[in-house]
Amino acid sequence: MPKKNTQAPEDDLLSRAMPMAVPMPLVDKPREGSNAPEYTVSDLSRQLKKMVEDGFGHVRVRGEIGECKLHSSGHLYLSLKDENAVLAAVCWRGQVAKLGIKPATGMDVVCTGKLTTYMGQSKYQMTVESMALAGVGALLKMLEERRVKLAAEGLFDASRKRPLPFLPTVIGVVTSPTGAVIRDILHRLEDRFPRHVLVWPVPVQGEGAADKIAAAIRGFNALEVNGAVPRPDVLIVARGGGSLEDLMPFNEEIVVRAVAESHIPVISAVGHETDTTLVDYAADLRAPTPTAAAEKAVPVRDELLGAVADSSLRLDEAMRRILRDRREKTEMLARALGDPMRALAPLMQRFDERAERLTLAWQNNLRRAQSRVAEAGGRLRHPRDVLKMAAQRLDHLAHRMQSLGRERLLQTEKKLDRLSVMLEALSPRAVLGRGYGLVYDAAGRVIMRAADLSKGSKVRIELHDGSRSAVVDD
Repeated sequence: MPKKNTQAPEDDLLSRAMPMAVPMPLVDKPREGSNAPEYTVSDLSRQLKKMVEDGFGHVRVRGEIGECKLHSSGHLYLSLKDENAVLAAVCWRGQVAKLGIKPATGMDVVCTGKLTTYMGQSKYQMTVESMALAGVGALLKMLEERRVKLAAEGLFDASRKRPLPFLPTVIGVVTSPTGAVIRDILHRLEDRFPRHVLVWPVPVQGEGAADKIAAAIRGFNALEVNGAVPRPDVLIVARGGGSLEDLMPFNEEIVVRAVAESHIPVISAVGHETDTTLVDYAADLRAPTPTAAAEKAVPVRDELLGAVADSSLRLDEAMRRILRDRREKTEMLARALGDPMRALAPLMQRFDERAERLTLAWQNNLRRAQSRVAEAGGRLRHPRDVLKMAAQRLDHLAHRMQSLGRERLLQTEKKLDRLSVMLEALSPRAVLGRGYGLVYDAAGRVIMRAADLSKGSKVRIELHDGSRSAVVDD
């Protein structure tokens, strides 16, 4: 009996349309008649790298910068893109510092370098050796974006502008020492008002110019006010005319910030009258040319002398006019007041009368005082008489004192004799000659009672002709 077909119609159609699958070999074996070479991954990557580098050893690529990252190692990784493709690029650390511009996302640039491959990720990339903005339009766009950024930080605000000194003592100039700019500035200063000028020589275009210009501005600000090198009162940052690329150092952010941070007022004189750089916005004053900067830095000496002379004449005329007006007013007041002698005459006469009366009164008082002195003098004894009487009284007192002294001395002598006799009679030693004696103990005290002695006591017996020691036996 035939088997019943249980497959779906769709599966049956698919099985009839597809050939039978051939099983794949598990181990690779060379096929007969095949000449396809066999590569390792590294070999293939090296071959591709060689083909790409030989075929594109030097290329110029224009595009917009997409991702842009400066690695901590100093290498710059970025991408260039247009509306259809993206190209990875790298700029090694040694070349980053030599780039003419500072790459940023959105810049339209032209990069010069070579293509290579990165075997670690199976991709090709461009090694950038130089970079420039793609045309003047891109450069102007970058400058406008930078201007807007710095303006938003307030570096261009009018409130930051400082007034220039009327007559600076020292002027600092930041420019090239070999160009015509410094000669024009010095010549113009000599014509208007000679001043002491300090020149800080710097390159005004090319690689590294921006850093040196900024360092010069900061160097002038770092000088001490009364140091060995005097600090300028005003700075002139100048260079002659040139293309937009030539003026780029004065559009760099480091220079703009140095000008904005300067404590010394800065005059910018970069390029010709129609040239405008970002330094012009940050400076305290913009001059259309270096010569005009010198004119704005100092006044005209001859004009000042003329103004001083004119002011002196006007001052003299004003003083004469004031004196004339005051004289006329005084004369008018004098006519209105009349002759002052009429008012002074009675006062002068009264003064004379009072002066005469004062003189008479003084003389009378003097005479009365002299009379009183004479009367008092008549009542007083002469000093010689007073002294003589005093001497007599002293002699009398001295004689009386001597008499009293002798009497008192005799009386005292007699009294002492009586007391001496009495003392001799009452002395215990007075009876020693009649057979009496004095007994003393070991301490030298007089023994008054027998009870004060005991057997064995040591005593000393004083007699009329001497003393002896003894011991009490009973």
